[in-house]
Amino acid sequence: MKTKFSGWTAAALVVANMVGTGVFTSLGFQVVSLSSGLAVILLWVLGGVLALTGALTYAEAAVRWPRCGGEYHLLSTMFNRPLGFLAGWVSILVTFAAPVAASAMAFAAYFQRAAGESFQTLIASWLPGLNITKSLAVAAVLIFTLIHALNKVLGGRVQLIFTLIDISVIAFLIFVGLRHAQPGLVSFALDDRAIKDILNPAFAISMYFVTYSYSGWNAAIYIAGEVKKPEKNLPFSLITGTSLVIILYVLLNYVFLKNIPISVMAGKVEVGHLFGSAIFGPQGGAIMSAVISLLLLASISSMIIAGPRVSMTVGEDYHYFRWLSRLNSREVPYLAVLIQGLISIVYILTSSFEKMIIFTGFTLNLFTFLTVLGVMKSRQAQPDVKLPYRTWGYPLTPIIFLTFQAWILIYGLIYRPKESLAGVLLTLSGLIFYYLSPRSSEKKTLPDKQN
Repeated sequence: MKTKFSGWTAAALVVANMVGTGVFTSLGFQVVSLSSGLAVILLWVLGGVLALTGALTYAEAAVRWPRCGGEYHLLSTMFNRPLGFLAGWVSILVTFAAPVAASAMAFAAYFQRAAGESFQTLIASWLPGLNITKSLAVAAVLIFTLIHALNKVLGGRVQLIFTLIDISVIAFLIFVGLRHAQPGLVSFALDDRAIKDILNPAFAISMYFVTYSYSGWNAAIYIAGEVKKPEKNLPFSLITGTSLVIILYVLLNYVFLKNIPISVMAGKVEVGHLFGSAIFGPQGGAIMSAVISLLLLASISSMIIAGPRVSMTVGEDYHYFRWLSRLNSREVPYLAVLIQGLISIVYILTSSFEKMIIFTGFTLNLFTFLTVLGVMKSRQAQPDVKLPYRTWGYPLTPIIFLTFQAWILIYGLIYRPKESLAGVLLTLSGLIFYYLSPRSSEKKTLPDKQN
């Protein structure tokens, strides 16, 4: 492709995929059982370590085989085609379309809070009986789907602008939160309470909320084949984007703890609303709702860019999915973009996306585990291959990631066996289509990038 994304756009994609409602909603659940500020901040640091070790390792695979498709392409190359196809199958059905739907629904809810009751009354008078939340969610998906289906350059610029707005807004919230911090609300000392919290099973349970908030650190690999100078820009985007979000998340949770009493936010979802009220007064909730709605627009946009690149790559390799790889005159896989948008809208209208996310959560973690394992496998098989980027801290870096992910997978099997096994069964159903669909061509494994 002649038209490609810049390294900054790829980094913006990573940031926007990670930043969503999770960081504004999960803290209330964490402090139900954890009262130490140090323990809570440690949660977000450890979640950042997991994301960063994954990004550092994924970057090596991305520069070695710089093709769109994410885990579909990498697992097909490092292991075998059936395993890669299953990753692509899940990506087409759920991985991006369901989170787009979920984010769009959340955007609609926050937008209505920001607009106030007068907005809802006005719409109801014009269009009685209209479901405002679902209509706004569908409108958001349609707008960004059309932008990204028609023009890659415009879509990249829109993504970069919205991500810069996100970063600026969060930085502003951190700044005002530090200025209004109230001393004595919570302790950050390494005392008996902190140690007790860290050893508490609730600490491990809370890691699920944190890892969910950090999900999206691998977003740049889905557009790897459309990034300028991938040997330089892919590591840059993955590492820079992930590192920036870690800093923002740790500081944001710190100012939450310094401005909202734990007793007030314990068990509450609307931590962002509570923070806004504490800082900005009675109108703070509306302000925070507007802020979060902007963050969600960037997230919706980024997933609409990334997801169709998996579908496109599957279409390049498999006959029955070939139509997904068609490009328009601006080199956009427009049919893949439109189909993902349609699936997202179906999820919005049927509200079935929640079950789909639960069912596939275990499987998605399994695919990232296998991808990092594949990097180590490839290193062992070809230790002398020269690459423009190699994983920092290898082999400790991927080992840390694999250890964390193994813990999450085991925990999921033990405490969520029905959902985990259901996700596996849904994934394995893709084998039917794999063996029915003839390959469009020989396996498109790119040669190792060498100096």
